[in-house]
Amino acid sequence: MPDAASGEAGFDDILQVLGEQLGEAAQSTDPRSRRKLKNVSFEYEPDHTAVHDMAGDAGYSLASNWFTQLLAQLAVANSITKSQLCVFLWVAGGQERGTGIARYTQQEITDGLNEVARKKGGKRITRSTVNRAIRALVGYKWVEQLGNGMIQLNVRLWFHGNSNAQHTVLEKLAVQHDHDPEAFPHGIGPDVHQEELDLDLTTGPHYGTGRRTG
Repeated sequence: MPDAASGEAGFDDILQVLGEQLGEAAQSTDPRSRRKLKNVSFEYEPDHTAVHDMAGDAGYSLASNWFTQLLAQLAVANSITKSQLCVFLWVAGGQERGTGIARYTQQEITDGLNEVARKKGGKRITRSTVNRAIRALVGYKWVEQLGNGMIQLNVRLWFHGNSNAQHTVLEKLAVQHDHDPEAFPHGIGPDVHQEELDLDLTTGPHYGTGRRTG
């Protein structure tokens, strides 16, 4: 019966040959002693990493839970207009991954929002209404207009991408705004009083200074 030492020596030989065949630097005192393994097969476990199963074919976005609930509260309390809510959601859903940027002209936003209404013959939003909504959203610091049909989303509220990409965008925005703690994307509006949002809800976000992002 082989002793433990001889068993370990055989195991070391196998590891050495595998290392050589995989391109790793194998240490051998005599290169002529190198051997090759024959009839060796490898089995791989399937990758069980979960993936998102999301409706539609436009990808998905990640939003601040606090902000998502705040949107609902603001809408019920009539603290934002329907057009402002619709324009923001449309733009947020169209942002490019890892950038927080959506490439839409105001006419493209208008046409996009009217797609269902056009088919059903319903009431449509006008371009002038979209323009007013965007100006309001800029004032709330939910978006920032970059020109040439580019809109920067406030990535502290809604961001399509991983955390590293988000921090890269935040650092870029901080430099652009001289690290002002009240400038975009901070100091989130609109400025409302808590009593305006007190809808007999026992739970939900407390809207105060606008500095919390969930």
